[in-house]
This record gives sequence, structure tokens and C-alpha cells, in this order.
Amino acid sequence: MTHFAVNWLAVILATVGSFAFGAVWYMVLANPWLAAIGKSKDEIDSKDVTPFIWSAIVLFVIAYFIALLTPAVMGETNVANGLLLGAHMWLGFILTSMILNHRYEGRSWNLTLINGGYLLVVCLIDGLVVGLFG
Repeated sequence: MTHFAVNWLAVILATVGSFAFGAVWYMVLANPWLAAIGKSKDEIDSKDVTPFIWSAIVLFVIAYFIALLTPAVMGETNVANGLLLGAHMWLGFILTSMILNHRYEGRSWNLTLINGGYLLVVCLIDGLVVGLFG
């Protein structure tokens, strides 16, 4: 497995798609998300771009690993395999890690559902885009 032998266009498009989806997801769920983190709108520094920069970096890394691992784990890169790998990565690593951390941190299940739901769709977008671009 060559670590840089991925379709970079697919990785970039998946990153952009995931970022755009996140904007919509968290706009729609802004109030429940704020309640789940125990903050008000006034307590969020809307001028701080750091979370957006980190989001882009992390979404890029997730897309990269789905592009890297789909052919290695599934044997072939296509839409079905991309979606299946994305779902498995989400369930096996992302959701389980989130539940583990949230239970120790005393976070609400609503936060786990909101953030976990978003990351499931991220993994599926990545798998879809990677699968389409092969």
C-alpha cells in the first residue's frame, strides 16, 4: 500500500462536501447543540476562525484515510465499498471513541447524537465521493 496513492481530487472534494454539510447541519441544529454543550450564543466567539481551520484539516484527514483504506480493506474502490468502509470506520472508531469520551466527561447523549450523526454523514460523504472517483 502506497500512502500517497489516493485520488487527491476525491479527497479534496470530499473535504469540501463534508465541510459544507457541517455548515448546514450545525445551522439547523444550532440551538440543540448549544444546549447540549451548555452554552449560549453569546458565549461562542464567532470571530474565532480556529475551529473552522481545525475542521478543514480534520475533515481532510478523514477523507484521506477513507480514500487510502477503501481499496486496501475492501479490495476495490467503488461507491458501495466506500460507503461500507465509511460506515464501518464511523461505528468502529468514531462513534465508539465519542461515546467513551462523552461518558467520562458527563456530556449529554444529545451532544453524542448531534456530533455523531454529523460524523456518520461525513464518513458516508467521503465514501461516496471516493467511490465515485475510484
